[in-house]
Amino acid sequence: MTIFGSGSIRADEPAYAVAGELGAELARRGWTVCNGGYGGTMEASARGAREQGGHTIGVTCAALGRSGPNPFIQEERKTATLLDRLGMLVELGQAHVVLPGGAGTLLELAYVMDLRNKRLAHPAPFVAIGTAWRPVVECIQAGSAGPRFVRDVREALAYLASTVAP
Repeated sequence: MTIFGSGSIRADEPAYAVAGELGAELARRGWTVCNGGYGGTMEASARGAREQGGHTIGVTCAALGRSGPNPFIQEERKTATLLDRLGMLVELGQAHVVLPGGAGTLLELAYVMDLRNKRLAHPAPFVAIGTAWRPVVECIQAGSAGPRFVRDVREALAYLASTVAP
């Protein structure tokens, strides 16, 4: 499962706890957690997965100039460019989960939507936890394959479990 979300969320913020819960629950159900490999919700989801014995993949990007993945990433997939990173994150995901975030998360959300709309990516389940992205998606959604909006991690997991095998 590929998780998209903010890299700037701190460990004391509610979004960090949501991402950690998501990672833990995905791992409990046998899914690998894949994300961008850095901080914020990426760290939280990987941490949650690792604490449950799950496998984690972090897709890093040399162009971002960061030192390496967070300590909860088991398998690093290095890419040279942001576009390569984005493509690999999409490709690795049996499903895509979008958490609240900033411009980078918006790019990821829009990229997945556009690939789905043009039928250039496999039709993986696509969910957005919370309502943060709803106004953005509604602006561009006419005829598009946007995410299914769910209230919380539990509802996301129920949907994912009904559509994707671990």
